[in-house]
Amino acid sequence: MENSNREDKYFRAKERVDALKKFYGSLVSYVIFITLLGALNYWIDQWRYPWFLWAAFGWGIGLVFQAVKAFGFNPFFGKDWENRKIKELMEKEEDQKRWK
Repeated sequence: MENSNREDKYFRAKERVDALKKFYGSLVSYVIFITLLGALNYWIDQWRYPWFLWAAFGWGIGLVFQAVKAFGFNPFFGKDWENRKIKELMEKEEDQKRWK
């Protein structure tokens, strides 16, 4: 039983590390490519129309969602909410079994 619990913790930790690695890789790619697009934008028209910001904004939204997932930040459905909901559903199921 304890060995199974340890394996579960290991796999959850490994999944979290993989998500963090993926996020940091995406962040590095974002910085490099947006910098290159900004330089290209400046070279072409000296930022009279900063079109590279459209790419930065669009890609940035995806990066924010990836960060939320990787760092486990969710103000609406956090760990406390999960635990409360699990407990509530378990109690509800237990009550249904009692009345049958």
